[in-house]
Amino acid sequence: MAAALGRSREDSVEDLAALEFGVRADQPGNLIVDFQTEKTLGDAGKSMPLSYRYYLSDAKFLAALGGDDELLKDIDAALKHPCWPLYLGRRSCPPDGPVSLGLYEEYEGVRDALGKAPWLASQAYRKKHSRTRELEAVCDAKADEEGISQADIPITFSGSGRKYANRKTWRCRIEISGLEGETAPRKDGTDKQPIEFHGSHDPMSFF
Repeated sequence: MAAALGRSREDSVEDLAALEFGVRADQPGNLIVDFQTEKTLGDAGKSMPLSYRYYLSDAKFLAALGGDDELLKDIDAALKHPCWPLYLGRRSCPPDGPVSLGLYEEYEGVRDALGKAPWLASQAYRKKHSRTRELEAVCDAKADEEGISQADIPITFSGSGRKYANRKTWRCRIEISGLEGETAPRKDGTDKQPIEFHGSHDPMSFF
């Protein structure tokens, strides 16, 4: 039985920050801007400052984690059987499919997984972008790689103030034709059917 993954904001996240991480943009999506107004409660409610909220719609990303086997098992179990509904950034943005696609031993690390795992793009996206040949990916840079620095390694999520450290990242482009189950797009502009994942528990299936 996997251990519960939940923790308070004051608990350490060193074990999670130490995991190797990478992500592939399988379907970049569209940026949507939402203009919002707000008032305090009551008949004479005071108007609050106007604000803009930005959302990424219709996007699909493949994220890969590498590290301690037991910790990865705990993360997989927590994502498949969450205590609370999962959401992406805001509670109004639930995922439309399984967040975890499972554990895989056949890949030799994060980069190997990003370079081989099936393409997640929908059939509609494939048809509209039939000339797409490569996907963008970013992951942790190795010690001997120059990389690009970005401040996104979590140090603490404490209520007294969140803190982040710099991470050196490595970016590349991955040939779609080299992914599992894929071939180069046909000359008529059509593609193969997208890969479907079955057998995984979807914690948001009640939507």
